[in-house]
Amino acid sequence: MQLSDPKHFITGRDMLRDYPDGFEHFTAGMGCFWGVERIFWKLDGVWVTSVGYAGGQTDDPDYKSICTGTTGHAEVVHVVFDPAVISYDELLKVMFENHDPTQGNRQGNDVGTQYRSVIFYYNDAQKAKAQAAKALYENAYREKGYGPVTTQIVPAGDYWYAEDYHQQYLAKNPGGYCNHGPTGVSCPVPTKISL
Repeated sequence: MQLSDPKHFITGRDMLRDYPDGFEHFTAGMGCFWGVERIFWKLDGVWVTSVGYAGGQTDDPDYKSICTGTTGHAEVVHVVFDPAVISYDELLKVMFENHDPTQGNRQGNDVGTQYRSVIFYYNDAQKAKAQAAKALYENAYREKGYGPVTTQIVPAGDYWYAEDYHQQYLAKNPGGYCNHGPTGVSCPVPTKISL
């Protein structure tokens, strides 16, 4: 999908390029991407966010096609962040504590594989941290009476930008639909992962 305007609606930064040296990427699915993006764009250390589609089998998907559930894509947020200000572990904490990762292919009333809980990692260090966080939250959610955490942890592949109207949707439509927020389950942020 080609964006007609690659500038972030809130910051004016380019969502596609011109990221500062040393910044890193975080991509995750947590259900409907409108509310997910708003959670992340508010965090200190986040340079820019965008929403899109990842983890599927077809090229250049659009919203209509991924809603069929046949392309395999998940609705995701892509975050470019400054690791000197906010760590990957802190982003994982925000992710696991602001959606229910035990619901499988759904999030609240949104049902389908496109709403699955998933983390796309960019290197072995991110993979190890994601796996460690998942294990911590598995225990924390079980202690609160939830079922097993269903979050997938998979290598990052192609990321397709969603249509312009989806980008920063809740800034453009403040009364828009959002079913995300704190779950009440919390864990300490991991401080060291052995590879």
